[in-house]
Amino acid sequence: MSEPLIEVGGLRKFFHVGRNRVLKAVQDISFTIAKGETLGLVGESGCGKSTAGRTMIRLYEPTAGSVAFDGTDVTKLPKSKFKAYRRKMQMIFQDPYASLNPRLTVLDIVGEALDIHGLAGSRAERKRRVERLLEAVGLNAEHASRYPHEFSGGQRQRIGITRALAVEPAFVVCDEPISALDVSIQAQIVNLLIELQKKMGLTYLFVAHDLSMVKYMSDRVAVMYLGKIVELARSEDLYADPRHPYTQALLSAIPVPDPDLEARKERMILKGELPSPIHPPSGCPFRTRCPAATVRCSEEEPVLREVRPGHRASCHYA
Repeated sequence: MSEPLIEVGGLRKFFHVGRNRVLKAVQDISFTIAKGETLGLVGESGCGKSTAGRTMIRLYEPTAGSVAFDGTDVTKLPKSKFKAYRRKMQMIFQDPYASLNPRLTVLDIVGEALDIHGLAGSRAERKRRVERLLEAVGLNAEHASRYPHEFSGGQRQRIGITRALAVEPAFVVCDEPISALDVSIQAQIVNLLIELQKKMGLTYLFVAHDLSMVKYMSDRVAVMYLGKIVELARSEDLYADPRHPYTQALLSAIPVPDPDLEARKERMILKGELPSPIHPPSGCPFRTRCPAATVRCSEEEPVLREVRPGHRASCHYA
């Protein structure tokens, strides 16, 4: 593995939601992402994965912790100095219908990023760059004059990808970029992201809840539960031998194309609901739903430790 581009250390993001009430969306997560790597980040809705991605690139200001980009802790930089790093760290948003300004043409949606960072010397150059970018993501140059409502969901997401790549970033947070799209379009967008990664040398954080797509897309996978990373491993290792009970439950829910295998497959059904991040359980955050929980799990919080080379899990019995 090449040297890290992103190093996250003890990152926290808390939200104050009322008098003496704190929602602990992201709690002390730490990991690295190597240059050119895709790290998948998975978990149930509400586990904090999207918040983690947004906090890493300072769309949300972190409560604590550090995020180093190529050796520089960007969380400590004043906004005036962070602007240069904003160009290098971009995001593809989940909803292609809500993330594009309906009153702007595609030329202005994508060109706005070029204007902010001074990457186009003239209006003609700005137009040429936008048209080349549109063609790179499978759209036509003449689409630059159209408005978002004139496109399908898949085309809108391609425009969102174009906007993120316009400023030539090194790191891109893909925040569930396919979840709002038809199944027939999802594979096209994922294959486009892989193609662009190879062509441009991009590094991805791929946030998703579709475990099959994460396996296809990611080099390594981190599993989040209630704001914490509970397992982190190479993709093939995690899917072949999950060590945390929560990961085992997630993987058991993946459907198998073979009807006979699907009928014989054992599923691990989780009981109860995801606990509130405002009042998380004591000890292990997963213990209230874990079929193997013991008294130790309620008294002592497990640490994310290496259970075999390159494979970490936060379970006392992993």
